[in-house]
Amino acid sequence: ASRTRLRPILMTGISTAIGAVPLLLASGAGAETRRTIGIVIFAGVMVGTVFTLIIVPAAYSLLARRTGAPGDVARKMDALEAERGEAA
Repeated sequence: ASRTRLRPILMTGISTAIGAVPLLLASGAGAETRRTIGIVIFAGVMVGTVFTLIIVPAAYSLLARRTGAPGDVARKMDALEAERGEAA
């Protein structure tokens, strides 16, 4: 899924970060407040994008190693029921 979603994720993250650039370059009255908000938005979007593209897939692959296919449990239960039916 990361291959098909890479471009939209990057486009959304970059466009939002670019939208915060005017806040980062603010001058005049209230510039400190706008600059602070711009830093928070820019850094948050960049960290969120990296988290989405790297950390989440890595964590998922580590957690998914111990799981099987979605139908594995149902197949195991059917096999157990079949064994019990034959034993009776």
